[in-house]
Amino acid sequence: MTPLRVAVVGGGIGGLTAALALLRRGLDVRLYEQAPAFTEVGAGVGLTPNGHRLLNRLGLRLGHCGTPLVDGLFCQADGTAVTKLTIGEDSANPTIGLHRADLIAALSAELPGDVVHTGYRCVGVTQHDHHITAHFAHGPSVAADAIIGADGIHSSLQRFVTTPAPPVFSGSVAYRGVIPSERVPQWPCNAARNWLGAGKHFLVYPIRAGHLLNYVAFVPAGDHSGDSSCVPGVRSRESWSAPGDPSTLRTEFAGWDPLVSAVLAQVDTTFRWGLYDRTPLPRWTSGHLTLLGDAAHPMLPHLGQGANQSIEDAYALALLLAEAAPADVPAALALYESLRRPRTMRIQRHSRTAGTLYNATGPLPTRNTQLRTHSGTLSWLHDYDAEAEALAALEGRLERDRPGEAEPIELTH
Repeated sequence: MTPLRVAVVGGGIGGLTAALALLRRGLDVRLYEQAPAFTEVGAGVGLTPNGHRLLNRLGLRLGHCGTPLVDGLFCQADGTAVTKLTIGEDSANPTIGLHRADLIAALSAELPGDVVHTGYRCVGVTQHDHHITAHFAHGPSVAADAIIGADGIHSSLQRFVTTPAPPVFSGSVAYRGVIPSERVPQWPCNAARNWLGAGKHFLVYPIRAGHLLNYVAFVPAGDHSGDSSCVPGVRSRESWSAPGDPSTLRTEFAGWDPLVSAVLAQVDTTFRWGLYDRTPLPRWTSGHLTLLGDAAHPMLPHLGQGANQSIEDAYALALLLAEAAPADVPAALALYESLRRPRTMRIQRHSRTAGTLYNATGPLPTRNTQLRTHSGTLSWLHDYDAEAEALAALEGRLERDRPGEAEPIELTH
């Protein structure tokens, strides 16, 4: 049987994982990225067990560039430990800290040259009865059995599925960047720390096999009048790469734990990131087109699940498409949406809740008690197996569609 033709639009973590997962399952896949080359900002990503185990199954080994995070703590602003920072207990697939560029490089290295097409900006699609066509600003149109829109939070394909959701500003911005770990020799080995103060928090963990420390500082938006990179009164841009002012960053955390000060003293360059998400979309799929990752469900970063959920999406979608004939593609995409949308909606909601908790301004004992409860209840997040869930969804559909069996009776009371 001729393999399905699948076009992936977007070369971020989700799009690259989708292309690799589809390739591993024998599908005819092509990836189209608008940039002339794969690039990433200088920032880290935490790969939690739910994402790590899937990349392991795809044959991606990240030990050379990842840092296992085995010592995680929430602390008060003065450094007093509050509770363990739950980062997953799967010894075969531990949570690891990675430089985003290293993960992009590892994924793209697994894709043959004829799969990847850079410099292709998708400007639209045309649905046909039995296939779909992608159109690009430069270059020929491409016909496929399915198109996956993995083109990020500013997705150009979202509008071909549903009315795009407007950004919802969280009221916070994040300063982020990396520093050489050798500049902070007192940093504990393989440790992640999240310091929580009144209305702000500061997260640090090692990446790139321990050679770099990744920091993310979450602060109230205000008008940022002290930051020369901002225009007073203008809300922070929804961007990962807007420049920030290191001096303003240090002022935000003056008087905190000396370890925080030691990290910030080494910051020469930083980036400001406005924290936005979206109201969940009413649908992800239309005919032969579906969305994936931030194009479908952007979420706040407080559970560390943006990249991990795009990996789950990609793996589950590839499994379902591998079992579909061309005529069954719309049904396979609808099944993917029905499987993934409830989970990502839950994580979007919990990410908002976690941010509210971390940035709380109320009494410390109350927050610390809530934090201990929150930190110990994340097994639903990290123990999830997207492959097993996709197989169960597929088997459930096959059971329902099997000829000769009676339809289930809906009971009323």
